[in-house]
Amino acid sequence: MATKKTQPFTLTERLTLSSDTVGALATASIDLGSYVDVGDRQGLMIHKVDYIFQGTSAGEFLEDVFGTTPAEVQVQVTDLNRGALVFADDRSLISSARFLWAGTHADREGDLYPDNFGKGALDGRTVVNDALYIVGNVDELETNKSCNVTVRVTASIVSLSAKDFMAIAIQSTAADN
Repeated sequence: MATKKTQPFTLTERLTLSSDTVGALATASIDLGSYVDVGDRQGLMIHKVDYIFQGTSAGEFLEDVFGTTPAEVQVQVTDLNRGALVFADDRSLISSARFLWAGTHADREGDLYPDNFGKGALDGRTVVNDALYIVGNVDELETNKSCNVTVRVTASIVSLSAKDFMAIAIQSTAADN
């Protein structure tokens, strides 16, 4: 059983998908080294993950970024570095989002978006790895434009029993294979 050590707080990271790399993967990471401590059986409990899609600059309209051509943006957060987008049944997958541009308006397809892992103080996905990995791609952008995706992770630090910490660590190791 986990015992909460902190109130929820927010970690953020921005992933930039540019017109120079259309079709290629972009990656970013959130360092968890300050939050996870093996010796104290301390982990990070993720309560919620949100995604914010913006243009090349914070105030730019997405219509200017995508133009009139339909486009798709995919983004995932994992606790293992797979180096690629993963299937929804991958144990390392924490969260994913898909943003669809129909050529005239935006639409979000909610595969797991927004990810909310429960309403209670101890509801969530516990992570004991030292980083979260963000990977994404876009299939169409206007020339010299970028789509910036900000990932906001709401989490708390928790203490785990020895058995719970070991179970999570084994599951994470098994997911690495």
